[in-house]
Amino acid sequence: MKNILITGGAGFIGSALAEKLLQDPENYIVVVDNLTTGEIKKLPVAPKDRMRFIKCDVNNYRDISPVMLSFHFDYVFHYAALVGVQRTQQHPVMVLADLKGIENILSISKNSGVKRVFFSSSSEVYGEPTELPQNEHTTPLNSRIPYAVVKNVGESYLRSYKKEYDLDFTIFRFFNTYGPKQNVDFVMSRFIKLALRNQNITIYGNGLQTRTFCFIDDNIDACVNAFYKDLYVNDVVNIGGNIEITMLDLAKKIIEITNSKSQIIFHPALEEGDMQRRLPDITNMRKLLNRDLLNIDEGIKRIIAPAHNKI
Repeated sequence: MKNILITGGAGFIGSALAEKLLQDPENYIVVVDNLTTGEIKKLPVAPKDRMRFIKCDVNNYRDISPVMLSFHFDYVFHYAALVGVQRTQQHPVMVLADLKGIENILSISKNSGVKRVFFSSSSEVYGEPTELPQNEHTTPLNSRIPYAVVKNVGESYLRSYKKEYDLDFTIFRFFNTYGPKQNVDFVMSRFIKLALRNQNITIYGNGLQTRTFCFIDDNIDACVNAFYKDLYVNDVVNIGGNIEITMLDLAKKIIEITNSKSQIIFHPALEEGDMQRRLPDITNMRKLLNRDLLNIDEGIKRIIAPAHNKI
């Protein structure tokens, strides 16, 4: 039996990871989350001998230490973080507090027999791209917004703990993952919600900023394969899509697929944090998946099916 800790496990990606790992009867999952942005209802239903949820703030050593020392985890997926562009821009000090959580997780892991720590980093670390596609080892990490700085420093923590304490790690740099359980702080889910309600869709700036989108199943399958197959140990992997789309075209696509009457409204560009382009090099992710990624039209349709029942 493998004991696995998922921090931030009541969040969108963390809860999907828990559900996937529970498919293996040899895994026992402990989910911790302070529920600032996570929700209990997102957690998979599982018997008590397979999964346990503990409300816990990883940034508080007194909270997380007894959990980690009690269960003797084999593996840790550290996904806990303050997320959402608007939230992280409005509360930069709260974002910086996540550095303490990273330090807590690594400090306890090195002393409690953890074999490998998986860390959810972000495309934000790249900042405004200096090369496209953005490669894990050649593209500079040049963003200065607090969220990106914390992720960048977190990556440095992992490398440092490997060098000094031989604690293995894998870094996942997530690019715009989307899916049915995502909250509306994120562009895809927000646009879909507004379109289904025939409400105006707001775009900041001219809408020509490009993003790529990765369906949640592709994200989870790639990360879980890295775990099971011992791939990209002490390395970094971009996890994202490879098809660029402008925010304007995304809004138009969602309006068309949902047959919505929504209008597109333009607001002034954001002062910072809204990069003009993001396009990951996903060569390594493709090796992990060994299959095609879900196309964005099909991904949107999968979200709409359950969403119609909630409108």
